Amino acid sequence: MRVVKIGDRLVGDGKPCFVIAEIGINHNGSLKMAKALIDMAKECGCDAVKFQKRTVDVVYSKEELAKERKSVFGNTNGDLKRGLEFSEDEYTEIDRYCKEKGIMWFASCWDEGSVDFINKFNPPCYKIASASLTDDNLLRYTKSKGKPVLLSTGMSTMEEIRHAVDVLGEDNLIIYHCTSTYPSNNDEQNLRVIKTLKEEFNCPVGFSGHERGLAPTLVAVVLGACSVERHITLDRTNWGSDQAASLEKNGLYHLVRDIRNVPLFMGDGVKRVYEREKPIIEKLRRVK
Repeated sequence: MRVVKIGDRLVGDGKPCFVIAEIGINHNGSLKMAKALIDMAKECGCDAVKFQKRTVDVVYSKEELAKERKSVFGNTNGDLKRGLEFSEDEYTEIDRYCKEKGIMWFASCWDEGSVDFINKFNPPCYKIASASLTDDNLLRYTKSKGKPVLLSTGMSTMEEIRHAVDVLGEDNLIIYHCTSTYPSNNDEQNLRVIKTLKEEFNCPVGFSGHERGLAPTLVAVVLGACSVERHITLDRTNWGSDQAASLEKNGLYHLVRDIRNVPLFMGDGVKRVYEREKPIIEKLRRVK
């Protein structure tokens, strides 16, 4: 059985689906909004929330940061990127708040300095964003922390995924099928890849979805995804590049509810006549 321990949870084949609410940068630089999103995830029954951590001047070039981009933080892309990063004091409060609420938190770290920064908080695991899958040095550095690694595979070929798995090793690894379009179209879901990944790699396989609605994530769970990740937001009309691919509270509640019911829906595969069917037999069948 392929199982990874994240915090106090076993994640993998035969275990309850591990549901991650991706806050990412949808807090828009507001600690108050981040706490509201943590509350939302907890109330809807998610197992963990995830943030994104970048050392802006390492991840982005000077040219990229200098590009004009108007936001509440200023007029350049750099102003926006820096405005979306929480300080150590703010993450300390996030850590305290999540512990108070009883929900795990961790982050996608986009550079080695960010791995060290998040490591101060003893996270239960680390996430490798799809954009970082080909960054061997970051993969090795993240793996060196001795925590489970969650690997997203958006915008990646099977060859690139195989190489990343070779770098990380299959032990303590969860691979997430993913398509990096925001939001993803129905014909971009390609959920049969979940089976492909399960057949090729000896580690749990999950799904990181960016679709509109709920159906692809539920189908992914039926197909064997042991963990799912969805972006969440307080309001899909808020400014920000990830908002349109995110779930508001009502959608998140229904998604988690239905994910928890998937094992019940699936049953054990043994055909039987249920007790509640027997009166219907008496009522409707001419030949018994």
